[in-house]
Amino acid sequence: MSAPLQITPQRIAEDVMRLQRKLGAAPRTLRDVGNFDYGATTRQEVWRDGKVVLYRYIGEKAPTARVPLLIAYALVNRPYMVDLQADRSIVKGLLDRGEDVYILDWGYPDRSDRFLTLEDYIERFLGGAVDHLRRSGGLPAINVLGICQGGTFALSYAALHPDKVRNLVTMVTPVDFHTEGNMLSHWTRELDVDLFVDTLGNVPADMMNACYLTLKPWRLLVQKYVGMIDILDDAKAMEDFLRMEKWIFDSPDQAGEAFRQYIRQFYQGNGFVNGGIVIGEQEVHLGMVEMPVLNIFAEQDHLVPPDASRALRGLVGTQDYSELSFRGGHIGIYVSGRAQTQVPSAIHDWLAQRA
Repeated sequence: MSAPLQITPQRIAEDVMRLQRKLGAAPRTLRDVGNFDYGATTRQEVWRDGKVVLYRYIGEKAPTARVPLLIAYALVNRPYMVDLQADRSIVKGLLDRGEDVYILDWGYPDRSDRFLTLEDYIERFLGGAVDHLRRSGGLPAINVLGICQGGTFALSYAALHPDKVRNLVTMVTPVDFHTEGNMLSHWTRELDVDLFVDTLGNVPADMMNACYLTLKPWRLLVQKYVGMIDILDDAKAMEDFLRMEKWIFDSPDQAGEAFRQYIRQFYQGNGFVNGGIVIGEQEVHLGMVEMPVLNIFAEQDHLVPPDASRALRGLVGTQDYSELSFRGGHIGIYVSGRAQTQVPSAIHDWLAQRA
């Protein structure tokens, strides 16, 4: 039998007074927060193709790794999540351990990008960045870290060009899109994606964000903002909160044709498992991924359930396959305190063993 609630008039009065103090402190706290930026690490543009830019991160010391590590993030959010702030930066952790880190920034598609395809994103942009790093470093192959949707791009590219990827790391990457707990997949399987894209052209970022928020409506639309009251008198905590909010709602529109192909081949066709993913005129077979693979997934991920990532083990052709499960969610794997030590160390140590 549950214990009775300890609600008394005195406790109610104390809670009301506490709420008044928090609300009263809010104007001063928000004034103290002022303008804030994101990105803890200096970066330098090294290659560009239209709106897509390849940046090199500049750490406090020169890298010791001989092979560069290229990060490919998802299209649906901005890639600065991996370098959000000084104490929440996977990039900083990798640089501190000697890695030479680069990242692709996909930019903000507009109407002129309406007909960009998956071939453009995987072969032209991701492939172009890989080739640039190979040429500039005089290397036959480089290391690639693909995150979320960027991981599906990296897997596709590695399958098509196994000679150009030395080691592949995937993080919170969906592979089996038809696992039981994948709510996003259940939503999209019956979508008339042709009608959707032909009507809208590019897919609006606000529409995409609304879909993601309603996957966990109580947590993401109510509880989070009620909880914000507790930090209204803490400028540092409010700055962290608002920086995360800025990232969540700083989402690019999706190029219509690439979105159509991605929904059809990945979410509806489950192409990594069933076959049928075609990039340009080439079919993707994960059995061609024969380089070492490290697959990192989050145990409480509501966007990419663990089973959706674990499926990679049975599909790749490599005998050098490793997994790391992380206790946390889809976003916590980048920004939690635990992630700052565990994730960069795991990636660096794994790469170092295969240097």
